[in-house]
Amino acid sequence: MTAPAKFVGRSVPRLEDRPLLTGQGRFAADISFPGQWTMRVVRSSVAHGEIKSIDATAALALPGVHAVWTSADVTQLPPIPFRLTGLKSLEPYRQPVLAKDTVRYVGEPVAVVFAENAYLAEDAADLVEVVVEQRRTTLLATEQPGVYEHDGAKLSAEASVLQKTYGDVDAAFRAAHAVVALELSIGRHSGVPLETRGAIARYDEARDILELHGAAKVPHWNRDALAQMLGRKRESVQLYEGHVGGGFGIRGEIYPEDVLVCAAALKFRKAIKWIEDRREHLIAANHSREQHHKVRAAIDARGQILAIDDEFFHDNGAYMRTHAATVPDLAAAMLPGPYVVPAYRAVGHIRLTNKTPCGTYRAPGRYESSFVRERLLDAIAANIGVDKVEIRRRNLIAKSAMPYALGLETLGTKIVYDSGDYAGLLDKALALADWKNLQKQMLERRRAGEKAGAGIAMFVEKSGLGPFDTVRVEIIPDGTIEVITGVASLGQGVETVVAQICADALGVNYSDIKVIHGQTDRIDKGMGAFASRVTVMCGEATRLAAVKLRAEVLELAAELMQSKADLLDIVDGQIVRRNLASGPVLALAELAREQPAPLSAEATFESPHMVYPYGVHIAAVRVDADTGGVTIERYAIAYDIGKAVNPKLVEGQIAGGLAQGIGGALLEEFLYDDNGEPLSVTFADYLMPTAREIPELAILVTEDAPSPLNPLGLKGAGEGGANPVGATIASAIDDALQRPGAVSGLPVSPQRLKALMRT
Repeated sequence: MTAPAKFVGRSVPRLEDRPLLTGQGRFAADISFPGQWTMRVVRSSVAHGEIKSIDATAALALPGVHAVWTSADVTQLPPIPFRLTGLKSLEPYRQPVLAKDTVRYVGEPVAVVFAENAYLAEDAADLVEVVVEQRRTTLLATEQPGVYEHDGAKLSAEASVLQKTYGDVDAAFRAAHAVVALELSIGRHSGVPLETRGAIARYDEARDILELHGAAKVPHWNRDALAQMLGRKRESVQLYEGHVGGGFGIRGEIYPEDVLVCAAALKFRKAIKWIEDRREHLIAANHSREQHHKVRAAIDARGQILAIDDEFFHDNGAYMRTHAATVPDLAAAMLPGPYVVPAYRAVGHIRLTNKTPCGTYRAPGRYESSFVRERLLDAIAANIGVDKVEIRRRNLIAKSAMPYALGLETLGTKIVYDSGDYAGLLDKALALADWKNLQKQMLERRRAGEKAGAGIAMFVEKSGLGPFDTVRVEIIPDGTIEVITGVASLGQGVETVVAQICADALGVNYSDIKVIHGQTDRIDKGMGAFASRVTVMCGEATRLAAVKLRAEVLELAAELMQSKADLLDIVDGQIVRRNLASGPVLALAELAREQPAPLSAEATFESPHMVYPYGVHIAAVRVDADTGGVTIERYAIAYDIGKAVNPKLVEGQIAGGLAQGIGGALLEEFLYDDNGEPLSVTFADYLMPTAREIPELAILVTEDAPSPLNPLGLKGAGEGGANPVGATIASAIDDALQRPGAVSGLPVSPQRLKALMRT
């Protein structure tokens, strides 16, 4: 038995903030070791071509330059392996750590320079002469796929075709009252963290330990993969996470640079440091999103969906990186969303082009598929002449249908919506946004000549990806409680949330708890932080370990306090007699000091299924007819998270996700010229939203549908703020223009919107 919740459910202050606010943060760039060398990458300036020669003579002549590596120096290193959705057919398309014979995108690493410091390394890299014979570039995934040469074999640039289906799709279309068809596209954009990527490796010869500092996201998987690539035992490689200036899905994967600093540390017996600059980040870190969909829906006379058929083309850039087919797989699997879709078919073409390779970015596959699905719902509403809210009501999965098996799989798990009241949340969102008055105001403004409108979108998110998390809770003799986890922190408040859960289960103050994460030498296994999994998986593992430790503590204290364990309690770190106002008291710290070994307990939480939060977004916009600019005037988000451990942190996650969603909807896009030269290499060209572009935001976090898959009822919070933003803003722009279906692609830049208004 544990005491009633004291911290879970409260917006207590974050534990992470003091070192950050006082300038004591330890980011990758802050980490240095005596005698370290700097690594600088020489990158291809050609999008596609055959490497004819690499001449490092001039670079090596510079004093302080120690070595220059090309592919010939790293022949023992295999291509980078897959972490998720690693289809066998994709393996020939993996990225080598240095280009061997062919370069496939501008920014691809072709050589690395090792020098005394960053200035010398950059000067030397500029002196490395790379001669490339250009070849034809492929820049559109919708084109007929060309040839992809690999080890002398001629493969197709269509790396794989994904298919997900259930029901009799063709029969549904034959029986349809009407067919609604759309062609939609989502532009290429990605996360741009405040902190660029960095990796610092050093080899401790005395211990035979290779250390990599600057790790993030999935330290344990990266440790295992690096050990395998380098031919070392996993226990001889250790990764250390520091503070992280944003992750968003793209930081913390294994990139070529991570492997190269480790290989160099082993070779030269020197610490090797690499920190990328912003231009490198924009051309070399994972891009994401770019998809083109041809979707159609079969509907009956009331607009109820009979079937959806979607064929899409996923542009993955030049290589398949660690995420492999994850993004298109999620797009295909999650497209049905919160609606009843009796028959469904999705065919996704994974195609390679001469652009930066792609990976995940916040709400991967769902930002894309929510845009497609919600555009489709708006088109159905227009087809049969009903309101866009009403068409959603008619198609929503009922609360009584939960749990709801979708008939699809993704990320190795069957999709079974665990709980939800979609119609109930829709009502709450409409009330939050004052929808009826909002519609009335928009109508009046349009009659007065303004282009103003409101849009809505609904979605289901996936979160809490397993299969496990392990946590160890220890009581230190000074009274501190350590929670040692295998997760990572990307700034989302991991330390605070885990401490809140542990505090309630153990009976202590959350501020007395120190949460340790991202240190592979402290705990042998862990899954890291991705897929909005940490609070769900690590939170429940923490609760289990704390409950187990609490029981062990009370058994030990019972003998000392001459009482039965079930008559004792732990309150604010003190062991007391249950339900007694006075009596003997034993501090946890005192009990810990009396033990021959640390007081600790370990627990693992396993889950074969994900959990599914859901939400509604509503936007009000104004379109400037002269400039094509879009101003988002108001925005409302209702999101059901099952149980909010720290509501304010959930709201922060939602607000941050919205900002990124707005960027992809209106501003951010990686563009290329006809030769594959990237045009978005500075912040003058790659536009991101500032505080000026972020609207007034109303947030409603509800707990109407706790998950039955974990005792706390938890669901994830990380991606609900971004998921349907593009769809919501597109819907609002359509309304402002009074042209249903006008927006068919993202981002809706001023130039594109002006062109649209001219047609």
